[in-house]
Amino acid sequence: MAGIYIHIPFCKQACHYCDFHFSTSLKKKDELIHALVKELELRKDEFKQTTVETIYFGGGTPSLLSNEELQFIIDSVYKHYIISKDPEITLEANPDDLSKDRIIQLSNSPINRLSIGIQSFFEADLKLMNRAHNSKEANACLEEATKHFNNISIDLIYGIPGASNEQWLKNIDIALSYNVLHISSYALTVEPKTALASFIKKGIIENVDDEQAHEQFHLLNDKLDEADFIHYELSNFGKEGFFSKNNSAYWQGKSYLGIGPSAHSFNGAQRGWNVRNNTKYIKALQHNELPIEIETLTLIDRYNEYIMTGLRTIWGVSLQKVENDFGKVFENYLIEQANIFINQHLLYIDDEHLRVTKKGQFLSDGIASQLFKLN
Repeated sequence: MAGIYIHIPFCKQACHYCDFHFSTSLKKKDELIHALVKELELRKDEFKQTTVETIYFGGGTPSLLSNEELQFIIDSVYKHYIISKDPEITLEANPDDLSKDRIIQLSNSPINRLSIGIQSFFEADLKLMNRAHNSKEANACLEEATKHFNNISIDLIYGIPGASNEQWLKNIDIALSYNVLHISSYALTVEPKTALASFIKKGIIENVDDEQAHEQFHLLNDKLDEADFIHYELSNFGKEGFFSKNNSAYWQGKSYLGIGPSAHSFNGAQRGWNVRNNTKYIKALQHNELPIEIETLTLIDRYNEYIMTGLRTIWGVSLQKVENDFGKVFENYLIEQANIFINQHLLYIDDEHLRVTKKGQFLSDGIASQLFKLN
């Protein structure tokens, strides 16, 4: 299995917390779309013998593209790649782009999964984050989308300054009332050089409370567990049969192509990343050049990456895989380091797999870094 990620680097406005690559100017949209199609063509040999099972439009805000523009890109994927019979084709979308007519149009397209950036159902939260939609649009789009799409994921953010635990539980209740089958939820993170970081530094917005974010993570976990969601990855919860195939492939170390400015690619041995600049990206592709840097991963790099991704998931880290892929020295090192966290009830070994406990889930990235091999 392999996947294709297509980065659409445009947004109506900048969310205060976002450090992804995007532009609020659409002047180069047509050129960018043709550059995406050119990159798909130039890189087709990388997946020459590989079946693509997922196509994911991320961003940015992919729902800013028209249905015709999205179809143009999808047609190029089908032209140059081997596509499975029933691929998962996801579109990230913002509520303000999802009118009734647009949802119906999308439901008649090859796109069969929507990932909707709700973030919060409360107006104060949306204004603090500088989201382009309001709470009315958040509710209205889900009311309509659930009539036409079975496979819907929504994003929610916890740890928002000023948002109480009671309000957070209400957010979850509203989400569940629409019977969505997948929820991705992230702690609000203060990234350097974002508007949020600047506002916190100036005292305009209070800082994120890590302890409250921790509490809200566990409230979310408990609430969704009661609703029969499976917490299959640190930030992702899905009903049986509705895990994100695209994201699961990342966490399980499968190959993917990243198409578009700033997009990352991985083939098991090498990682690549495209230039983080729309103009440079377009110019390179106009000259039939790939604007990509490639790094060949060392054995230690691959081990560390497997530990990081594996511990975030319900599948955990296979001790047998560590021995087979990296050697007995790596397995012994992992077990020795893991014992520290096993004794703290943050990790456990079950069926020859190392996994995080419920207590350790929120800390999994930090725990993983302590299991890394440095030399």
